[in-house]
Amino acid sequence: MAGFTEATAVSAGAAELDPQWTVGGRPNGGYLLALLARAAVTTAHPHPLSASAVYLSPPAPGPAAVEVEALRDGRSFSQARARLTQQGRTCVEALFTLGDLAAAGDPHFVAAAPPAVADRDTLPRTPVEPPGAGVRITMLEMVDQRIDLTAGPGDLRGWLSFADGTPFDAFSLLYAVDAFPPATFTLGSSGWTPTLELTAYVRGLPAPGPLRVRQHARMVTDSQLDQVCEVWDSTGRVVAQATQLAIHRKS
Repeated sequence: MAGFTEATAVSAGAAELDPQWTVGGRPNGGYLLALLARAAVTTAHPHPLSASAVYLSPPAPGPAAVEVEALRDGRSFSQARARLTQQGRTCVEALFTLGDLAAAGDPHFVAAAPPAVADRDTLPRTPVEPPGAGVRITMLEMVDQRIDLTAGPGDLRGWLSFADGTPFDAFSLLYAVDAFPPATFTLGSSGWTPTLELTAYVRGLPAPGPLRVRQHARMVTDSQLDQVCEVWDSTGRVVAQATQLAIHRKS
């Protein structure tokens, strides 16, 4: 049972997709994005600042190949493209802007204030097989996820931490923005929502402690879901944001 850092390791262009970080037997999209980011960073620019990924074909747990192409290497920022392939097919392709979050400084203005969420100790931990979901979410063995369903239609709020107490970092924040259930769960839909495209921004290095997460739908059609995820650390600082276009299946 590998921790997140070990499960997202890439060595000489090779990765082992861990079965613990799966939903319905398939690796989670945020997990895959974090793995690609870990392969793309450089010594001069050690953190992903932005990531935009398209999900072309779901990989299976097991060996995969990762190819990184440097697009620009600047003084403060660099850009790179990363591709994950398995058995000759491209599964995920992502563009990254890389930099150093430690040098970014404190924000002068933030529009996204931490939302009201029920106290973490009053919320139950989400089980690996949530009632009505019809799918085994194996990654919930590795994380402590607690959902507050009282915010209203299309709005999910709650808390997220690693089950073993490991603090979040710039890479695992890319997982955090795709860790919660789809916001359509509060609209009476329990169907799977495979990600088509995910764009994420890592805003800062998070302080230790559980993350406060809000995921809310902006538009839902018979075939598509557009949702936004925002993440705050234990100090109330926004540390990650994402927007996602997914396939919407009602059941």
